[in-house]
Order: sequence, then structure tokens, then C-alpha cells
Amino acid sequence: MSKKNNLAKRKKQHEFDLKKEREEREKKATKLQANKNKMKVDGGKKKNKGSSGFSVGKKKLKTKLTPTAKAKAAQAMELDK
Repeated sequence: MSKKNNLAKRKKQHEFDLKKEREEREKKATKLQANKNKMKVDGGKKKNKGSSGFSVGKKKLKTKLTPTAKAKAAQAMELDK
């Protein structure tokens, strides 16, 4: 049996990969949570224009929200309630 086809090695490698992915997800989640906690929302400053995108020439571009921006928006909604 070749070294590549060793079932035990493949299983260990697979478990290692899963563990690494899980750790990365947890790290990203904790980082996002930390960003959420330290963010401060100013209620007085509101932009009316450009909230749904911005104009370039005759086309209107829509922007995707990053997870941090989504968290900030959610926090602003909580403050409004």
C-alpha cells in the first residue's frame, strides 16, 4: 500500500482540516463580536443620499454589505427601538 493511500493518515489529515476550519470560523466570529461591541453608532448623522448605492455615470451601483457593516446596521436598529 502506498503512503498516499494510507487510510489512517487520510483520516487524521481530514480531522486536522476540520479542526482548523472550525478554529478559523470561531476566530472570525469572535473578531466580529469584538467589532460589534466596540462600535459606536451616531444617531444624529444620517446620509439620505447614497444609502442604497451610488451613481457612476448613468448607472447606479449597489454595494454589498460587509459583516461589520451589517452588525453596525443591526446595532443602529436596536437603538431605534
